[in-house]
Amino acid sequence: MLFRKKLRHTFDERLLNSLKKIKQEWLTRKKLVEQSIEPSYLILYELKLAEAKYLFLLKEAKERKLTLK
Repeated sequence: MLFRKKLRHTFDERLLNSLKKIKQEWLTRKKLVEQSIEPSYLILYELKLAEAKYLFLLKEAKERKLTLK
């Protein structure tokens, strides 16, 4: 039982770290697009991809009842 808790804690930490990283990436790309006069398709694609990753990880964190500190 202790091993399971430790393993779960380890993966929860990884999930939260990934969530923070992806959120920052998404916000950075979003700001870049907002400041661009005519953003390229590649930048728009990367923005949508970062947003999708963030929302996926956020959903997983909510299912695990985790919160960012």
